[in-house]
Amino acid sequence: MDISLLHIVMLIVTGFLAGIINTLAGGGSNLTLPALMVMGMPAEVANATNRVGVVVQGLTGMVGFKRHGKLDTSDTGPILIPMIIGGLLGAVGAAYAPSEWIKPLLLGTMLAMALVILLKPSVVAPALGTEPRKVRDTPSSWWGLGLAGFYGGFVQAGVGFVLIAALAGTLRYDLVRANALKMLCTLVFTAVALGIFVVEDLVLWIPGLILAVGNMTGSHLAVKFAISAKPETLKWFLFVMTLFGSAAAMLM
Repeated sequence: MDISLLHIVMLIVTGFLAGIINTLAGGGSNLTLPALMVMGMPAEVANATNRVGVVVQGLTGMVGFKRHGKLDTSDTGPILIPMIIGGLLGAVGAAYAPSEWIKPLLLGTMLAMALVILLKPSVVAPALGTEPRKVRDTPSSWWGLGLAGFYGGFVQAGVGFVLIAALAGTLRYDLVRANALKMLCTLVFTAVALGIFVVEDLVLWIPGLILAVGNMTGSHLAVKFAISAKPETLKWFLFVMTLFGSAAAMLM
């Protein structure tokens, strides 16, 4: 497809903003998917092409958090197993469930997250330095992580919020470390999905890579902000993004 200079600028700018939003909270695809569709892509092609930037952004964010010593890899295997199982079940469910279920699920999840942050912020924002729990010592975390995976497989949009709730709420990672692990989980999820989309020949690589430049730059800067920001600032950023996610769900 033909790509104009305006398209290039639009993709880099929206990718940059999405990289920041996805690294610190979630919901950046609410910007990038419309940008890709404005270029004339069908929804399924835009959805597939968007994953190129998400993978690059996830890798950038993960490496950045690890470089600053904020990516805790001691329990990643037990964390990823229930998420992958839930993701597979969610993908199967999405294949057979009526499409009209997606909007209520997305909207309900966003509103629930906003209420939790507003009314009981300690659930998703433990104090910095809080000692996280291991999955093996927290049986209930399997349900939280599995549900996060299921949601990601079923809906995908806004999965960053659900991952933070699962990692901070059940395993008590502070928001910085929860965001770091969220980037790893999202990278694993999305890489699998991207592979499927590549096999199905749904990915347009040139716009996808242009978008990835913006995603990567935004994620790199967001990691630096997350490391230096106060927990209260991160909490309110997460709250505002959930409200935007709710608004986007109502407009779907």
